[in-house]
Amino acid sequence: MWCRRFRHGSRGRLPKPIFLGATPPISIFTPNPPSNLEPILLETAELEAFKLVDFEGLSQEEAAKRMGVSRGTVWRLVQRARKKTAQALSEGRAIHIIAGTFGRISNQP
Repeated sequence: MWCRRFRHGSRGRLPKPIFLGATPPISIFTPNPPSNLEPILLETAELEAFKLVDFEGLSQEEAAKRMGVSRGTVWRLVQRARKKTAQALSEGRAIHIIAGTFGRISNQP
């Protein structure tokens, strides 16, 4: 049985920093005409992974090396970005790009 006597704080290990190429030049995309629906929040790490894999055509392993994370993390980020983007486009919702907690702007990890 696990005893919490020696463990204080949150469970699990701390997330590694994710290296981002640059901050996006635009932080809000709104449909025309604007809708009253709640906007979709897209993190900068999700956008970076989405851009590297789908726009620049890198493999998930190459994108993972560039971002300084595992291939599984890139896969998860790309899947979340694709789902959020598809939801925003199909429902006519705005997309707000927000800074993630663990993103660092850098060209190299």
